[in-house]
Amino acid sequence: MTDELCFLPASELRARIARKEVSPVEVTRGILARAERLQSELNCFITLCADEAMAEARKAESEVMAGGPLPLLHGIPYTVKDLVNTRGVRTTFGAVPYRDNVPDYDAVAVARMRAAGAILIGKTTTPEFGTKCLTDSPLFGRTRNAWNATRSSGGSSGGAAVAVASGIAPLAIATDGGGSTRIPAACNGVVGLKQSNGVIPHSQVQDAFGNQTYVTPMTRTVADTALMMQVMSGEDASDPWSIGFPPGNFVEGSSANGDLRGCRIAFCLAPLGRPVAADVAAAFKVALARLEALGAEIEEMSADGFEIEPIWRAINHTAWRARFEKLAADHGDVLSETFMKQLALAMKVSGVDYQRAMFDRTALFRRIQSLLQKVDILAMPTITRTALPIDQDLFGTIEIDGRVFSDVRPSWFPWTMPFNMTGHPAISLPCGFGADGLPIAIQLVGKFRGDVELLRVSALFEASQDLLGRWPSLAV
Repeated sequence: MTDELCFLPASELRARIARKEVSPVEVTRGILARAERLQSELNCFITLCADEAMAEARKAESEVMAGGPLPLLHGIPYTVKDLVNTRGVRTTFGAVPYRDNVPDYDAVAVARMRAAGAILIGKTTTPEFGTKCLTDSPLFGRTRNAWNATRSSGGSSGGAAVAVASGIAPLAIATDGGGSTRIPAACNGVVGLKQSNGVIPHSQVQDAFGNQTYVTPMTRTVADTALMMQVMSGEDASDPWSIGFPPGNFVEGSSANGDLRGCRIAFCLAPLGRPVAADVAAAFKVALARLEALGAEIEEMSADGFEIEPIWRAINHTAWRARFEKLAADHGDVLSETFMKQLALAMKVSGVDYQRAMFDRTALFRRIQSLLQKVDILAMPTITRTALPIDQDLFGTIEIDGRVFSDVRPSWFPWTMPFNMTGHPAISLPCGFGADGLPIAIQLVGKFRGDVELLRVSALFEASQDLLGRWPSLAV
């Protein structure tokens, strides 16, 4: 299998496998070989499941040759983030105390990918418990950006994004608790969707009712995201938000058909007072023009009222403290300084503070609902500048166009966290390149449970530009 075939989307590989033009064994062997070649440069895997994957590929090939009906992702390789349970395959959460943890069951999303015929080739890197926007940990070190080794992959699904962008597996299971799929997708020029709450069941989350974290798809194309959504969505008894969610036709419903006439899009460059790099602002302006050329009606929305960092911090850090306080007490010597600092921040949050933040979360949901009663889609840059330096400190400063800012989270990704809290679907799509040659992305937000329509809009936008043939030039 040539490296050119490694960059084919899953939708094309699926068709070629069904036509017997390429075999699952050939695809899996080629992708594993590429993963092994690139791992030393990119560091995007914690484990490669070569023997198991090849056994699955041989079984898939025999089923193709038998000529019977094939499941939706038959013979297609995929990866799983190291936060998501995989039966019999090490899942460390990026943390030293869990370095030898091997689950005895699959998360629901993984079980559904297996049932659809997909082949697991490995587990991808994450920071400890996915708690930051940079992918590094004491256990596995730093994951490098697919386009530039001196830059971060973003996080916390950095390994997933780098594996997809660098032509390894076309499909990846990621997670998103505050932008953890969309941030690395933007940094590496791939498609990252955070679906509506409950559309894909989250069988590992501890607070199912107050949940704002998501098990998500990460792919190179919108069509491939639709394939993963078709497989992973649907109700499961473990997730109350998924119960009653009707099966959707993601594959056909989200194809790039028609145009955007009658679609109303409200946009905002940045929350009030937040910085945006000039090249990001320019690419965003071009992206809006493309949407308008497709027939959409574009209007600006107010930048006021989106300063949600304090709300997110009160809710999220309190959840982390509840989950990890004992772990930190027992194993603080092998956990990172950054992780321990984030837990310490929660010490200042009272029960009343937490509940007020939950009230504010409800108010934010109602505000977004109000906006989406007047328009169909919201649009904004995914992140405010291209990928940060590889040695970026979460508690350090961030530089944007020569200006230095003290807070990484609200300065770099102010637009991702709101939609974790409200539950609306939000997708990051490549929309150009910065002055440094690194990807820039737009985020589109749809109506609650309007995931299929959001993907249709995204597919039309994707088809309006010529970026799908442009991928990193990796010398290895």
